[in-house]
Amino acid sequence: MEDVQSRSDDRNLPIQRVGVTNLRYPIAVLDRQHKKQETVASFTLSVSLPHQFKGTHMSRFIEVLNDHRGDVTMFTVPEILADLQQRLDAESARLEVAFPYFLDRSAPVTGAISMMDYECAFIGDVHGSASDFVLRVTVPVTSLCPCSREISDYGAHNQRGYVTVELRTRPTPAGEAQMVWIEEVIDVVERSASSPVFPLLKRPDERAVTMRAYDNPVFVEDLVRNVALELREDDRVQWFSIRALNQESIHNHDAFAELEWSRNDER
Repeated sequence: MEDVQSRSDDRNLPIQRVGVTNLRYPIAVLDRQHKKQETVASFTLSVSLPHQFKGTHMSRFIEVLNDHRGDVTMFTVPEILADLQQRLDAESARLEVAFPYFLDRSAPVTGAISMMDYECAFIGDVHGSASDFVLRVTVPVTSLCPCSREISDYGAHNQRGYVTVELRTRPTPAGEAQMVWIEEVIDVVERSASSPVFPLLKRPDERAVTMRAYDNPVFVEDLVRNVALELREDDRVQWFSIRALNQESIHNHDAFAELEWSRNDER
């Protein structure tokens, strides 16, 4: 049968990315406590397409993913990207794996345990022989408004916020990748907020969480700065981007702040 995708194209327009998206697939990711955690991910796989080719071979994306079924980590993503380059004869390739990551969380007073989910992603790129890997973690938090607390006779408004951290790590002197655990990013963000969000709270827990938030008011600006200060002190981290979004409880809009930092900028 004729390979239509391999026909020549005379429009002289290269395509930066072409591939498949919204592909759901079971994976296992590294878990600090249990070593591995099984979850279901949504994949986006793409490659560059030179101007002379009419199309790419979509089925090969699925074949490559199936060949690497199982573990998907910062250590295996480069292998998947290399296979995409080779199988699709592409100069560059990109992989984004978005998945829910689950942790057991204990209520602050009663210790009641329930599972909490966090939206995470691995984002890998390769161009020629140069590769890149970014970890993305989104953490729900509670933020209490410092201004509201200051001007009110009693109480203060608070809201649920979402802090999204993207980061790259530095290679070791031997050139090996360094790992930052998803749990470590979650811990940094939750320490930086007025209070963590919990899946299960009894009445004594609600009281403790409410008072903790009141004692730790933060603006979105405080959130991104607090997270940045901790990540900047971690020698493993090369670059990060932080976005805090508060779903305002007394306004019809949301508030956000973004902060980006690179270790190269401090040299």
